[in-house]
Amino acid sequence: MSQNPTPAGQDSEAELVELEHALWRAETRFDRTFMERTLADDFSEFGRSGRVHTRADTLGVAGDTIQATLRDIEVDRVTDDVALVTYVSEVQTEQLHVANRASLWVRRDGRWQLRFHQGTPLS
Repeated sequence: MSQNPTPAGQDSEAELVELEHALWRAETRFDRTFMERTLADDFSEFGRSGRVHTRADTLGVAGDTIQATLRDIEVDRVTDDVALVTYVSEVQTEQLHVANRASLWVRRDGRWQLRFHQGTPLS
């Protein structure tokens, strides 16, 4: 549930949800220019595996098709320029991997950038 139900806030919430989805689509996830614009210089991630990933690690990943469903997405505006986006991911590989996800987004120079992400597996 959003904290700031203003029209501008709703636009930002829709943009953040779209950015989260874009990070899972192969055509944007493996587009280096898109990822360099989207990941903050100080980005880090605690992956579903428990591994810590840096911005350089993430930018260096070559990819393939990702079959993922994102559900129960919520945007919580911490401030006008900081938002926490939470959701559940379902990633299909040889088996189904379900995880709770949390992304911390910051707006810098007029655009949203991903500062931190965490994936925690669900049993």
